[in-house]
Amino acid sequence: MGHGKKYQEVVKLVEKDKEYAPQEAVGLAKKTAYGKFNQTVEAHFKTGLDVKQADQQVRGVVLLPHGTGKTVRILVFAEGDGARLATEAGADFVGNDDLIKQIEGGWTDFDVAIAVPQLMGKVGRLGKVLGPRGLMPSPKAGTIVPPDQLPQLIKETRLGRVEFKTDKTGGIHSIIGKSGFSEEQLMDNFSALMDAILKAKPSGAKGIFLKKISLASTMGPGVRVDVNAAQNLRPSAN
Repeated sequence: MGHGKKYQEVVKLVEKDKEYAPQEAVGLAKKTAYGKFNQTVEAHFKTGLDVKQADQQVRGVVLLPHGTGKTVRILVFAEGDGARLATEAGADFVGNDDLIKQIEGGWTDFDVAIAVPQLMGKVGRLGKVLGPRGLMPSPKAGTIVPPDQLPQLIKETRLGRVEFKTDKTGGIHSIIGKSGFSEEQLMDNFSALMDAILKAKPSGAKGIFLKKISLASTMGPGVRVDVNAAQNLRPSAN
């Protein structure tokens, strides 16, 4: 099925094989986000990593300075003081065996799952349900923390804490905001993401790390970004 008339109009604004300077690419991704809703803007990276090798995988987190523009539903596996702290910090769902039972029954209406180490013995059995959805708490994602660290983690998750990782093809995909954000806000978020990904470069990486970068809104065309220029970006000091 072909693209509609509006898509055909905006795709003319983007030269297919041209690599745009980051600021121009952000502007085009925003400009080509046609439609009446506030679209998600994402950054897509093609790496030269052999992800079959354990030492050539990327996984990390970034705190986007202007948030994601999305409402994040946070679930916390905790009990006692941990449960109290999580509730006071504004977690949407807090519990233990009750939540585990709900999830085993197929319920996954949340965006981020956090757990205290003491409960991972129980939470671990949810791996088959949460793993494929990218919702399983893990040390690498920083989503398994002691009870006293729950308030800070919940706060950061609300503010725009985003996890990124390589997929099976060596690609990395991450939100950088919404089409309703200003170009400056999207640039700040993109710069922060670039910095985090470069810092997460595996020690076992050989050859070219980042081969291709593109930005795109939910319904808009992909806009290629000049890789060298993107790698020279620096996060905003604000």
